[in-house]
Amino acid sequence: MVDEDTRARRVLWHIRMMHTIAWVVFASSIVAIPIVTLAGRIPTALWLSILVWVEVFILAANRLRCPLTGVARRYTSDQSENFDIFLPEWLAKHNKLIFGSLFAIAELFLLWQWSLLRFEYRCLI
Repeated sequence: MVDEDTRARRVLWHIRMMHTIAWVVFASSIVAIPIVTLAGRIPTALWLSILVWVEVFILAANRLRCPLTGVARRYTSDQSENFDIFLPEWLAKHNKLIFGSLFAIAELFLLWQWSLLRFEYRCLI
């Protein structure tokens, strides 16, 4: 029979893994937005942007915390910045600032390129 402490560690490991996978998806999307925008794939960039905006709304609805953080807290008393995700502590601590800034820049670049594309299209008509 598995004791309660072992079960809690196992559940926390799974939560950390799910949280890390979600982070990789959203961080990759944020990094990919300007790259696919530069490649002229505006529809793809827009879909990536929408995906990240869904995450932003989820975080906003959860007082700027991932819902998995609250779940993970039930299984540990650890209060470190990365108790709920497999990231270095410094990155977990500054994650919102780093990727929030990158997302804002990516969105401005996407908006600029999209507006240029629309302007060029209007000039052709």
